[in-house]
Amino acid sequence: MDTDRTGESLKELLPSGVATAEMIGPGDPTLLLAGERHVLGQAARKRVHEFAAGRLCARRAVAEFGLQDFPIGVCADRRPRWPEQLTGCITHTDGFSAAAVAERARFLAIGIDAERVGRVSSAIWSHVFVPSERNWLETRPDPERAPIATLIFSAKEAFYKCQYEITGQWLDFKDVTVELAGEYLGWGRFAVRPTRAVRHFDLVGGGARGTFTIVNDLVLTAMAIAAH
Repeated sequence: MDTDRTGESLKELLPSGVATAEMIGPGDPTLLLAGERHVLGQAARKRVHEFAAGRLCARRAVAEFGLQDFPIGVCADRRPRWPEQLTGCITHTDGFSAAAVAERARFLAIGIDAERVGRVSSAIWSHVFVPSERNWLETRPDPERAPIATLIFSAKEAFYKCQYEITGQWLDFKDVTVELAGEYLGWGRFAVRPTRAVRHFDLVGGGARGTFTIVNDLVLTAMAIAAH
């Protein structure tokens, strides 16, 4: 499988036992398996290359568990269809794709997200952030606002993917808040708190925490829920 990895930025955000793969640039759709290719239909060229990159990363991560060339199809709710004994997540943004996979016996769910700084402009803050998040963002120096806004958005995305695997509950961006700790423009941790009834917190207990890194203009967020 021909994937050009960026290094181990994502792997460093996740616990031992989670396999990851990263790729810079578009994926080659000719490398898709039959069980993956049929999903695309008449998709636009950009979507085809993003999908291919994500699937190539996913298959590379799955292969670390001894399953070579396993087709990563699509479930009815559009989630990736993983082998029965595995759970995982795929993400992609402009020019970057990644996947993270682990054994279900060890992890209930994994959530990862990648975003380019600047994707979350102030024009949409009111749609994705609660008032306390917007107020805090406005206190930050101008050069920090775009990276931090993107980071909070990405952390919510990673949480949504992770909790959905457990609960099947669809959430709005303002159903949770994100609190950051660490070097906001480097590496750190985040905590997710509910603003209304969110099934995840009843089922799993405690909070929901993850890690993040910002490399140049790329924001990566990740979280994993252990099975025990």
